[in-house]
This record gives sequence, C-alpha cells and structure tokens, in this order.
Amino acid sequence: MLLALGMFDFSIDTALFNQLQRRRNWRHPSGDRVGARAVSQFAGQGDDIITLGGLLAPGQIGHAEALDDIALMADAGAAYPLLDGEGYVYGAFVITDLDETKRNFLVDGQALTVDFVITLKRVDDDQGEPATVASSGAA
Repeated sequence: MLLALGMFDFSIDTALFNQLQRRRNWRHPSGDRVGARAVSQFAGQGDDIITLGGLLAPGQIGHAEALDDIALMADAGAAYPLLDGEGYVYGAFVITDLDETKRNFLVDGQALTVDFVITLKRVDDDQGEPATVASSGAA
C-alpha cells in the first residue's frame, strides 16, 4: 500500500498515483489603519489540500472501476482518514474533485490509459480536532 484513504488502498492493483502534492496555508487577516501599514493577526491554520495525480492502464496498472469506487466515496460526502505506507497519518479528508482523462482508445472505445487527479481537503471539527471519519467498503 502506498497510501490509504479510508479503506481504499492506492496501489498498483487499484489506482497508482505518481504524484502527491500538498498545499497548506495559515490565516493572517489584516485591518487597515490610517497613516500606517495594515495590522495583521495570526488566526490559525487555513486549508490543507492534497492532490494525487496518477495513471490507470487496466490490465497492467490498476483496474477500470477504481475511479468509480473513489467517486462513490465522494458521493457519500464523508471524511476519510488518509495515511501513507510508512504509517504517517495526514488527518481526515473529504474528496472535493476527481478529474479523468482517457486516451489511447481501442476500436471498441475502451481507453488503454486513464490519467486522473484527485483533490482532497482536510476537515476538522469546531475544536480543531480531526473530524469523525468514515470507513469505506471500496477497495
């Protein structure tokens, strides 16, 4: 397992990602002042966004239904724990976007390769703790 989102394992047998990009930010709202620079105040953590880019080549890398499994998880609207193969827990994430690009078609219209990008957003409860997470039967 390279990475797990809930019960979905990203691997060569399901959906293999070749890029993980993480973008975190911190909030510093500011207020204007007359005759001076705006004053700012640290207001805490902002968004934590993870983008996974990868490739499916059914029969060789992953399976054709893997992205449908991810879409079903997104349809549930639940937060899922995200952890990597080394045991690092990123937190609870929801699936916000799933992009697919099919290419290299056979004569029957079947795509030999599918590029995908999955966007995940970390969610916390009102106290700053990770949200209650759901598990998924998708794998």
